[in-house]
Parts: sequence; C-alpha cells; structure tokens
Amino acid sequence: MSQQDKKRGLLLVYTGDGKGKTTAAIGLAVRATGRGKKVLMVQFIKSPERTYGEKIIFDRLGIEIVQKGVGFTWTKTPEEHRAALQEAWSFAREKLMGGEYDVVILDELNNALAIDRFPIDDVLPLADVLETIQSRPRHIHLVITGRSAKQEIMDMADLVTEMRPIKHYYDEGIPAVLGVEF
Repeated sequence: MSQQDKKRGLLLVYTGDGKGKTTAAIGLAVRATGRGKKVLMVQFIKSPERTYGEKIIFDRLGIEIVQKGVGFTWTKTPEEHRAALQEAWSFAREKLMGGEYDVVILDELNNALAIDRFPIDDVLPLADVLETIQSRPRHIHLVITGRSAKQEIMDMADLVTEMRPIKHYYDEGIPAVLGVEF
C-alpha cells in the first residue's frame, strides 16, 4: 500500500435493523477526537428540540454535532421534513466539501434516503449524495449511518457493517432507555 493510499479517507457505513449504528459512529468520533482529529456529526433525523446524550457529551468534549432533523416522519408534515432534509443536506455537503474536518459523520442519512412516505429526491437527491461522496476531499473519513443503506452507497464503501438484531428488550415491552438509546 502506498503512502498516498494510507492517507486516503475511508467511507464507513453502519446499517441494518439492529441497535448500534449511531453508537458505533459516536465511539469512532470519540476515538478520532482523542487522536487530535477534527470531527463533525450531522444528524439528519434528530431534532435540536430534544436532548440526546451524544449532544451533551460531544459539547463537553468539543466535538461538533448539529441536529438538522425534525424527528420521525410521522411527527411532522411532509413539508416540514422535506425542508429539514434539504437544509441538512445543503449544510452537510458544504461542510464535507469544505475540507476542514478529518471525520464527518452523516447520522441517519441512510434513513433519510429511504423515506418513501413522501417524495425526497428533489431535496435530497441520491445522485448528488453519491457525487459528493466520490468528490469529497481525499483526506476525510466519512461515516454514514442508518437503516436501509442504498446499494450504491454500500458499493462505494470501504467498510459496511450490518447491525442485525438477535434479541432486543423492545420485544419484551421495554421502551427506549435514557442513556442507552438517547
């Protein structure tokens, strides 16, 4: 492997129906920050109107995290979601292409790209996402999380990890747990 290849930013995809996709990205963000890397996490679904554990600790650690979503697709109107997705993608693309970060995490971008309850391709075009991934500054490690990763993104990836549920406490009626899910 050449020195040039060793400095190439990787594309990592965490997908699947199991728990742990965002958690894996958070762990990577903490590790990268510990090594002096500049990290940005953009959350496509989570809203700044709610409090999440990762936001609390990232603020303490000096890791930049921006929540651009408005919540689950059933919590707001399609127009509100479309506007949020357009803003999130514009922001993420600008930050990614600016080259100032070593690691950029696009949390739940896969979920956003998989929305089928209303049209999104005009506000979050897959072709633009693929082009941006391909043309991002060479040094940036890019992490994309969320269920239902598009095959085109997985084909471009250096690593794809699928989280698969074997057993989950949700099945026993235990709801989302503070400090575990949020």
